[in-house]
Amino acid sequence: MASSLSSLLLPFGSSFSRSLSSPTHQSALGDKIHSLNIRCSNLEFKANYLKTGECNDGLNLRRREMIGMVLGVSGTFIDSFDAKAAGLPPEDKPRLCDDACEKELENVCVPMVTTESGLQYKDIKVGDGPSPPVGFQVAANYVAMVPSGQIFDSSLEKGQLYIFRVGAGQVIKGLDEGILSMKAGGKRRFYIPGPLAFPKGLTSAPGRPRVAPNSPVVFDVSLEYIPGLELDEE
Repeated sequence: MASSLSSLLLPFGSSFSRSLSSPTHQSALGDKIHSLNIRCSNLEFKANYLKTGECNDGLNLRRREMIGMVLGVSGTFIDSFDAKAAGLPPEDKPRLCDDACEKELENVCVPMVTTESGLQYKDIKVGDGPSPPVGFQVAANYVAMVPSGQIFDSSLEKGQLYIFRVGAGQVIKGLDEGILSMKAGGKRRFYIPGPLAFPKGLTSAPGRPRVAPNSPVVFDVSLEYIPGLELDEE
């Protein structure tokens, strides 16, 4: 990108101006006026250089406009590249909550629960199984998002359940707290505040947006089962 940008700006650089104003070049020009055709995409304009090597006001204005256009277009390409590297815009990825589910969550009839720690959640589906005791293993699917809805991690994309000991510090604090009150078979959306999320943040990667330190995140979690405990319930 840098080399491409340099080549576009080269005609307007100091080396080009020096070559026009050099004695050798001036003698070649004589008293004649030469036109320099410069094309960038579909834009064409003519600049007249006098033997003094000075540009008229119109050329100075157009040159500034040209440089602004080149920088603007290049900036667009750079922003587009950075966006793709950060996983923006979001691609179609598997989710635990489809469009119908999203509309349901927007319904005021679905209560928002707020705990003392500041954790908030809405139940997408209340399970009919047991709740996990502290320290028990749980098997869950999850989709992790920044507040804008862009996914930065997902067990669905990995194609396997995530198994961990709940309440044992193996996941972020918001999940440790929130999953303890879920029932097996349930599905819940967590709105996790910064202090209960990622203290050090997460760097961006292809297909994954950056998560700033102590910034809020959103998790959709489906508690599939509690290994060992479901056998006791049967």
